[in-house]
Parts: sequence; structure tokens; C-alpha cells
Amino acid sequence: MQKTIARRMTRQRQVILEELRKVTSHPTADQLHQMVKHRLPGISIATVYRNLELLADEGKVLKLDVSGNQRRFDGTPEPHYHVRCSRCGRVDDVHIEPIADIEEMAADASGYQVMSHTVEFTGICPECAARG
Repeated sequence: MQKTIARRMTRQRQVILEELRKVTSHPTADQLHQMVKHRLPGISIATVYRNLELLADEGKVLKLDVSGNQRRFDGTPEPHYHVRCSRCGRVDDVHIEPIADIEEMAADASGYQVMSHTVEFTGICPECAARG
């Protein structure tokens, strides 16, 4: 994936990045907007969306296109995997090492020039499991 040229870090963009990096809940833009409004009361949802897209283009955050749900954002741009609860939609990090050479193996097996990959596990989160 090709990264765009870094842009000037505006105050709004910095606050959005700081708030996103404070949590591990992989919030939607709407959820992040609610978090950011505590520090920047006048910020619009459109500004949050626009800045999240710019931060993702720069490789500072990840956009997660989670199956069947709103796009979520992750403040940890380093390669890692996710698990999604099939009941409530919660998304968490999976703390295992990314599989070495998986992109090369996929390229060899498919003939594609593989640029990146994502892995999403699905299951039932501890809270939903406890509810039965």
C-alpha cells in the first residue's frame, strides 16, 4: 500500500490521534467524535471523518473494514490481527505474532502481487459468553 505525503499535524488531527491511541476498543468515527468533543466541543463529525481518512492515508492509524459493521479505527498501525464478536460486534486485538512470510506464500500460491493482508477472527467475546 502506498502512503501519501505527510500533512501538517493540525490541532484537531492531533487530538483525534491522541484520543484514538488512548483506547483499544477500535471505535467507529461516531464514537471517536463523542470522545474528541470533550476536548474540542465545536468539532464536527465531518471533520473527524476527514481527519481519520487523512491519518489512515498517512499510515498513522488503521481503518478496519470489519465484516457486517461500521468501519472502525485502530490507533496501532503496526501489523496485528483482530477478533470480532459475532453477537455484539466488539473488536479486540489478538496478541500473537503476525505470520511471517504469509504475503509471500499467498503470492506464490495465487500468482498475485500481494501488497498487504488482514486477518479477522470471529467468535464470542467474554461478556457475551458469560450472558449465555
